[in-house]
Amino acid sequence: MTTTSHGPQPAADAPPPSLAPTPRGWAALRPLVLRIHFYAGMFVAPFLAVLCLTGLAYVFSPQLNDLAYGHELLVGPHSGTPRPLDEQIAAAVAAHPEGTVSSLAVPSDPDRTTGVVLAVPGLPPDIERTVYVDPYTADVRGTLDTWFDTPPLQTTLDALHRNLLLGDPGRIYSELAASWLPVLVLGGLALWIGKRRTRRKAAAILLPPLRARPGRARTMGWHGSIGVWLSIGLLFISATGLTWSQFAGARFQSVVVAVNGSTPKLAADPVPIGGGAPITAQAALDTARQTGLAGPLKITLSAQPTDPFQLAENASDWPVQRDAIALDPYTGRITETILWQDWPVMAKLTRIGILAHMGSLFGLFSQLALTAMALGLLSMLLWGYRMWWQRRPTRGRAALTALAPRGVARALPQPVAFALVLTAVAVAWLLPVFGVSLLLFLVADGVAGALARRRSTATVTS
Repeated sequence: MTTTSHGPQPAADAPPPSLAPTPRGWAALRPLVLRIHFYAGMFVAPFLAVLCLTGLAYVFSPQLNDLAYGHELLVGPHSGTPRPLDEQIAAAVAAHPEGTVSSLAVPSDPDRTTGVVLAVPGLPPDIERTVYVDPYTADVRGTLDTWFDTPPLQTTLDALHRNLLLGDPGRIYSELAASWLPVLVLGGLALWIGKRRTRRKAAAILLPPLRARPGRARTMGWHGSIGVWLSIGLLFISATGLTWSQFAGARFQSVVVAVNGSTPKLAADPVPIGGGAPITAQAALDTARQTGLAGPLKITLSAQPTDPFQLAENASDWPVQRDAIALDPYTGRITETILWQDWPVMAKLTRIGILAHMGSLFGLFSQLALTAMALGLLSMLLWGYRMWWQRRPTRGRAALTALAPRGVARALPQPVAFALVLTAVAVAWLLPVFGVSLLLFLVADGVAGALARRRSTATVTS
């Protein structure tokens, strides 16, 4: 039997063809990180942009409240001392007898009105009617339907940021953006600092290329350097935002409960009905001030004859003030005390994180810092899209395929691939919306790859 050769044969003594060394470490992982960073940036960036804009509006809600509701929230020129709290309550009830007084919002700012909060039948859940009273004249200045003592404009901005005014279904948008933000930040840092960046001077990593000629390299330089400066803040914003989210927030609360880090609350145990008349609201306020409670106070009145007064600090800035006491409504005796210094560490960190996320922790400084962060992130998103446009698909070949072809995950060493799968599963459990969206990305990428292979096969056989 003979064989026929159809082409040049290598010499008998020719060395075997050399094989390219298998990438290891960061060189093996970089294409996968690049592909994930690209997909996340392309498809999650619009949600992040909306989150930035709505969050930016909410950060300045205190100033917007004063502009929209100045007549209700602020008092005019005044002198003398405030009228007794009970007189202010009586004025509110006389003007609005449709509700029952449930609590009081007592300001520490002498230029602000007292809020007398009424429970009114027929209002939506968690909505109450707040009557604003001039503390110096006991004149009613107006009413607003409030949500946890926040005026309607602030409530609307909060809902817009949280769920786009779509209720629980709309909360998925904000959770999707907050879940993917750490992936974008950490992946971007790895891509920017890794592979040849470690040998560059720190200035090349931290400072944008001011003198570079226009082009993709310059766009990437701004995108990367600004990302380094914003990375810690963005990770913080993502983590604190996820504590309120619908699905990841539930996971977070389960962890908080497991480590006994829940926010302590007054038990408000019933007290015996006294023989005399109950103490006045002003007397309860005076006791709280004498005890050391400072700043704006939330006073919860007795709904039943055996319910104690509850008085709690409600400051939203630094230093954090969250002490609370319960008073016997007949004797004025303190029956229970919760001090900020006794809060669990987890509860303290959660509260501080919430205040910082809202932009109130350090007042105007926090607002300006969050503004800079939001504008920086918006700029990075625009630079990301610009980089794609500057390397957009040409001649039928996607730019991403040229940089990071499909199948890069299969080329990873087995231990690395196994560790990545375990990490992805753990993160998906903590962040369910991230897990579902990641699965959708993988499925879409797989379908796109299958269609591309089918077209390629059809082209070759035709």
